[in-house]
Amino acid sequence: MPVAALFTPYAINGLTLPNRIVMAPMTRAKSPGGFPTEEVASYYARRAADVGLIISEGTGIARPASLGNKDVPRFHGDTELSGWKRVIDAVHAKGGRMAPQLWHVGSTAHGADGIPQESVESPSGRLKGDEIHGAPMSDAAIFDTVAAFGSAAADAKRLGFDSVELHGAHGYLIDQFFWSGLNSRADAFGGDMAGRTRFAAEVIGAVRAAVGPDFPVIIRLSQWKQQDYAARIAETPAEMEAWLKPLVEAGADVLHCSQRRFWEPEFEGSDLNFAGWAKKLTGATTITVGSVGLSGDFFGAFAGEGSAPVSLDELTRRLERGDFDLVAVGRAILQDPQWVAKVRDGRTEDLMTFERAAMSTLS
Repeated sequence: MPVAALFTPYAINGLTLPNRIVMAPMTRAKSPGGFPTEEVASYYARRAADVGLIISEGTGIARPASLGNKDVPRFHGDTELSGWKRVIDAVHAKGGRMAPQLWHVGSTAHGADGIPQESVESPSGRLKGDEIHGAPMSDAAIFDTVAAFGSAAADAKRLGFDSVELHGAHGYLIDQFFWSGLNSRADAFGGDMAGRTRFAAEVIGAVRAAVGPDFPVIIRLSQWKQQDYAARIAETPAEMEAWLKPLVEAGADVLHCSQRRFWEPEFEGSDLNFAGWAKKLTGATTITVGSVGLSGDFFGAFAGEGSAPVSLDELTRRLERGDFDLVAVGRAILQDPQWVAKVRDGRTEDLMTFERAAMSTLS
């Protein structure tokens, strides 16, 4: 496989990555009570030497219902942040670079153990069938949440992280504001695309103010949702431009464009994928992600289907063409900490087949 393009350096707003491979954020729920343990530090350190950038699993900001699982790590509180300091120090000791992913799950926290229902937050309530139920976030809750994202980003920089990512995809809170299927607000945070994008722009602005001008800010985005795999925020390139440009103007350096399969075209008439269109429309750095290096997608794996290693020729063709700048790899690196080194060294016969059963034991 002609993989040389994956192993060229790339600079983002003062941060130079040694190669184009990003370890994708993957929820593990292995932080008891929200505290990232020594095992969490070891997990990331084992993958730090070869990956250009690690993006952590989603971590909860300081809001009562930012997470729906007690064993997903938090990114607030002195005890929890001391655990994250140990993580970033372990990654740096291996020569790695890392960004925490800051997360608020929004209405998907509904029904989670220990989460009072009055604490669950979303733009307009929660989706039940084809209807929205529950109360929308107040203006005060919105601005408190914006501030919590900014505070977490400031902590990330203070602890020594190299970048920060906001989770704005997959049907979680920021994405719920984007999506007309969950945002029926009639105020400045709803309505047309400009209104539905405002919350994310406010969050990005607060994060940029907290970290200063010379610190990379990433936002992860998707068209599909957990609630609806066929959902789309932007049906046309013009709608996508109206969605993404305000995020870049607010201070996002990188658009992390999540697809189930990276090779699928985003719009008819072009083979550009989501990341390709995002780069074309905004000029921003983009990350592509979605079944990189594997034959089956994420959802098939969790339904019990195996995924075998596949050629990276199409990926590198698009990278060399300039469609996107970075490539996020999830399950392949989750299963095999040496995946990047094996690809770099041409040891493709050693690449592993991904099996659903392995998920419970991978570290």
